[in-house]
Amino acid sequence: MPLFSHRSTSPLPSSYSAKPLKPQKPASSPFTTRTPFPILVFSIVSLFIGLAGTIFAVSVIRRTPPVPVYRCGRSEDTFRSFYSSSGSRKLGDNNAGLTDRPKLLGFVGIQTGFDSVDRRAALRTTWFPSDPDGLLRLEQATGLAFRFVIGRSKDAKKMAQLEKEIDKYRDFMLIDIEEEYSELPHKTLAYFKAAFKLFEADYYVKADDDIYLRPDRLATLLAKERTDSFTYIGCMKKGPVITDPKLKWYEKSGLLIGNEYFLHAYGPIYVLSAEVVASLATARNNSLRFFNNEDVTIGSWMLAMNVHHEDNRAICDPRCTPTSIAVWDIPKCSGLCNPATRLRELHKIDMCSKSPTLPPDDR
Repeated sequence: MPLFSHRSTSPLPSSYSAKPLKPQKPASSPFTTRTPFPILVFSIVSLFIGLAGTIFAVSVIRRTPPVPVYRCGRSEDTFRSFYSSSGSRKLGDNNAGLTDRPKLLGFVGIQTGFDSVDRRAALRTTWFPSDPDGLLRLEQATGLAFRFVIGRSKDAKKMAQLEKEIDKYRDFMLIDIEEEYSELPHKTLAYFKAAFKLFEADYYVKADDDIYLRPDRLATLLAKERTDSFTYIGCMKKGPVITDPKLKWYEKSGLLIGNEYFLHAYGPIYVLSAEVVASLATARNNSLRFFNNEDVTIGSWMLAMNVHHEDNRAICDPRCTPTSIAVWDIPKCSGLCNPATRLRELHKIDMCSKSPTLPPDDR
């Protein structure tokens, strides 16, 4: 018996040969597959889209909000332009409180001129705020925005003086029209058009710079519920047409009117509803007839538009009363006589400046 034996794990092939065998290629694993080319392309594209979306989202979050623009052509609201450029804390971070066309109960345009510096100074020491913050507080308390409305001048000196006043008070709305007394009807239309484009208000008020006004009571008047959306509020009047060129209120086109004026509001202050102003804002200037007198011109348009005339004597009160909204020396003057002095005198009277606001039912 042999001392050792050789145990073979597998029998030798029958064709055994002494020659060395060539190494065979390893068989491919059934679990190893190549990624199809279309899926690879789709994955890369998806990755790029995801990265692009992420970058865009980050850029939007970090982007500085655009500064609102408060211009319409050459018309400009200097008050909101000031707050926009200064980033005032009063309106929140990044001008969050500013909108391109703010929603208001009413916008009040105080018509003024280059020669009315003393009147504006008197107003700022009485019922009209003397600084931008005060103007903003009044707007927030009443829902009414107040601006001095003025056109432009070819006189460089006048414009330079106006720019200094604007830089100091920021309470003007500049409109794109030549400032001339003889062009008041055109200025009034330009005012309503600019105000409508810059402010979204329920009512637009035209007022002169020589009346004493109670903003709180004006807000109460405008807040009343009305059934007619086309409304014209004012101290209504009629009267003979002046055809004598030597008289102050001469009407060149008086023959078109007749002997007596139609019902219309006194010029120192009146109110138009938003629907009325929207119609004026879209009208072509050459499609409207202009008369010499601004109040007559507006009254003729209101007659043609079939608006509701709302007569309110509280906005043409000759003295301060518990219900007076606007005080001026009717009928002696079309406003206050010697307004720079009278404004200050009236403001010292408690009945004018400190009497409480009455609810609408008590008016």
